[in-house]
Amino acid sequence: MNKFLKWVMLLLLIVAVGIFCYAYFEKGVFSKSLSPNDTVEFKLNDLKLEVFYNRPSKRDRLIFGGLVPYNQVWRTGANEATTFETNKTLKIGNDSLPKGKYTLWTVPNDTLWHVMFNSKQYPWGVDETMSPMRDPSFDVLNLEVPVEKLNNTVEQFTISFDNSTDNLALTMAWDDVKIAVPLK
Repeated sequence: MNKFLKWVMLLLLIVAVGIFCYAYFEKGVFSKSLSPNDTVEFKLNDLKLEVFYNRPSKRDRLIFGGLVPYNQVWRTGANEATTFETNKTLKIGNDSLPKGKYTLWTVPNDTLWHVMFNSKQYPWGVDETMSPMRDPSFDVLNLEVPVEKLNNTVEQFTISFDNSTDNLALTMAWDDVKIAVPLK
């Protein structure tokens, strides 16, 4: 093998080791995320709904009133802002939510939650001071939803669609708390 090819091979080896080290030490590529992202979808006839969110775990922590303070805006998950998308206008409570993509924000309390659908898209759920990035002037819909206490603990924050009784709801559950946002 000539000298030029040996140098090219050595250079490629150094670059490959460098990329591997960078990915391993800086980006956590080889470690499992503590709050993995998830997408839930609901399709019925021509209605399509989708929620993208990150799923933090309880891990023996006090969640509501602790990690997630009461009476303060929560990004409703971890990491990126949670998004809700609908291809049709929905009736939520007494209001209408036009088709489109929204960020989903909540203000948890022990008896009810305020749920806000915000038309602005945010690159992340919180800023550098860990304050929610939500701008309330972009809220399209704001409603209150009662809290249901669960008998079993939900370890990982879960958002889903429930249509089991032909009454469609967007549900959120974590720890011993569940809420259901009615959708029509």
